Amino acid sequence: MSIVQSYRAFAYNNAWANHRLLRACAELGQGEFEVERTGFFPSLQRTLNHIYVVDLFYVDALEGGWLGPKAWEDPIPFPALAGLSEAQASMDRRFIGVCDALTPPSLNEDVRINRDPSVQIERRDRLLMHLIQHQIHHRGQAHTMLSGTRIKPPQLDEFFSTAEAPLRASEFADLGWTEETVWGPPNS
Repeated sequence: MSIVQSYRAFAYNNAWANHRLLRACAELGQGEFEVERTGFFPSLQRTLNHIYVVDLFYVDALEGGWLGPKAWEDPIPFPALAGLSEAQASMDRRFIGVCDALTPPSLNEDVRINRDPSVQIERRDRLLMHLIQHQIHHRGQAHTMLSGTRIKPPQLDEFFSTAEAPLRASEFADLGWTEETVWGPPNS
């Protein structure tokens, strides 16, 4: 597997984990979504919006955009889960698009990040790993918060085991994917 395929797989895994987590959270009422809980961002609403806002900031930069700190002017751009779920799914598709466009040379290119008034310059591969780790970190916090509700949190530590493809087939269908979407055609 190439390094580019590894980043693509991480992007798809990120979208799949978000899909699972947000689908579980959809079983909560709005009050349960907003209630204060133990975590860096003290509610599921705040934590999941934070993931979206930071994704917006970095995916925009990875696409060559200049949004910068405007991304977090509103720390809760989606107070209701339905709007957040839709926005996060769209953001996940953008992140997959970024990773689908990668080439081995592009991983070594610099990305300019608007930090207004400064400009941060990071190598693309390092920025991608930072974003992936950020997503995993805060999804873990949201997963823990969800554990304190009546909703059973979904398993998020899966990573596309071949033997478990049938177990995720319906979720992949919901997302419009197949195993080949993520991994490419099987080797002959």
